[in-house]
Amino acid sequence: MSPVYALNLFNLADRAEYLAYARRSPAAVAKHNGTVVALGEFADTVAGDLAPRRVFILVEWASRADFDAYRTDPDLADLHPHREDGTTDYVWLLYDKLDDLRPILRAGEAEA
Repeated sequence: MSPVYALNLFNLADRAEYLAYARRSPAAVAKHNGTVVALGEFADTVAGDLAPRRVFILVEWASRADFDAYRTDPDLADLHPHREDGTTDYVWLLYDKLDDLRPILRAGEAEA
């Protein structure tokens, strides 16, 4: 099992709802082998056409199974609605961890 990264992009919609999520989420994420790698606030669009979100959070999960366990843990069923109700324009993307770009570049050779 290899690590995966969850990129969370969102705008804040309801401060109280998101605070209810933020207070409990660090322990819940850690329980499922996740670590917040970075947090950020939008600064500027340099390239691309994705509508900016104000906040980004990057979480490294030990495996996809750990990420899925976090999402489906019945003990957290009351937690996730706070995230959903506290945000708008939510984007949650998963990326497999790579040590370098060779796997992607090799795949491109096969397609050419």
